[in-house]
Amino acid sequence: MTQIHTGGCQCGAVRYRAEGELGFPHLCHCRMCQKAAGNYFMPLGGVMYENFKLTRGEPAWFQSSETVRRGFCEKCGTPLFYDGSSDHISITLGSLDDPQSVKPEVQTNLAHKMPWFGTLDSLHHDAKMDMTPQEEETISASSNQHPDHDTEVWPRRNGHAEGRS
Repeated sequence: MTQIHTGGCQCGAVRYRAEGELGFPHLCHCRMCQKAAGNYFMPLGGVMYENFKLTRGEPAWFQSSETVRRGFCEKCGTPLFYDGSSDHISITLGSLDDPQSVKPEVQTNLAHKMPWFGTLDSLHHDAKMDMTPQEEETISASSNQHPDHDTEVWPRRNGHAEGRS
């Protein structure tokens, strides 16, 4: 059975579908990926162009180098794609509806990896900062974030979200 991966941006203006296994799932630590993700690394996985389609909206593109362009939602800013190949596009794994379904298998560009990266699991957990179930419910009820599945209509009929398409 063919794997189906769906995903999109935070506001729901851009959605996509990828068929088949995502190839070369990895964490890229290069400085360009750090800046594009606004994070210490960028998780990516590739899919052949013929197995990829946009199902809602169009991303904006930034040409980050001569050979690479990066797709993102123009409305909410979510980084979505790394396009540097003639036959495939890479998807940011955090934008998948089910990000746990694709586990990174390798890391790249370790010269730029944060030297303390390996110690993250040992950081103290401040449980006082965790949301209570009531706080989670309140936030969920007013959330403008697109749910982790395809929808017929978005934004919701109540007009929430800037991601109108």
